[in-house]
Amino acid sequence: MAFRFFLSFLLLISAASSAHADFAEGKLPDGVYRCEVYLLGLFLNLGDITIKGNVYSGPVTFGTSGTYNYQMDANGEISWLGPLGGYTSGGNSISLTQATLDDPNAPSFDIIMKQQDGAFTASTCTKR
Repeated sequence: MAFRFFLSFLLLISAASSAHADFAEGKLPDGVYRCEVYLLGLFLNLGDITIKGNVYSGPVTFGTSGTYNYQMDANGEISWLGPLGGYTSGGNSISLTQATLDDPNAPSFDIIMKQQDGAFTASTCTKR
């Protein structure tokens, strides 16, 4: 019984440390991330953000062009160092962006946007 508890504890520690292994590198896996928001029972496509190294571009559906740097801390919180399409235009701002790298086959991040009127909107960007 004690051995099983000890083994379970080791597995738990291993899983917890491997879940943040990619965060330590300070970047998301390269690729195209489709951003969607769930609104009125539908998923609405907000555009794609392309990640390559510590550089991003998009989402292009909001008319953003160019490439900009981003930073990700050890907890997976992302700071965008340039504009992020409609997320940062028209009085909107980014409240928080949190990466989720628990499944290496499906990395994603959630963007919490504060609208000009003070309301918050959450969207999820998943690697395609």
